[in-house]
Amino acid sequence: MRPGGSTPEELETLFEDAFVVRDREALSGLFEDGAVLAARHTDGVARGSEAIARFATATWEREGTYVAVPYRILQARDTALVVARWGINVVRRGSDGSWRYAISLLDMPAANPEEER
Repeated sequence: MRPGGSTPEELETLFEDAFVVRDREALSGLFEDGAVLAARHTDGVARGSEAIARFATATWEREGTYVAVPYRILQARDTALVVARWGINVVRRGSDGSWRYAISLLDMPAANPEEER
């Protein structure tokens, strides 16, 4: 069974944990098949678990990280919108009851302050 959160809030925490310990496999497992991830300091969109894992590796090489600070969660049945300090995420509950990311738009701070300009 693929990992996932028991709630949208827990999913955010698992995402942060995977980023902090640089666990590529755990991080990519938090996304649905066919999920998309985009971030301000990258080109393009990562689609699917392999591309998302590559995104994470590239982010770590730039000393980037993600800190989960969810401000608001709006849930309608098996879909939730998570508005966080560093991102906006659409998450869904799968048939196994676990929540996973479907769409993630991250706005993480630049590891290099020069990138902010």
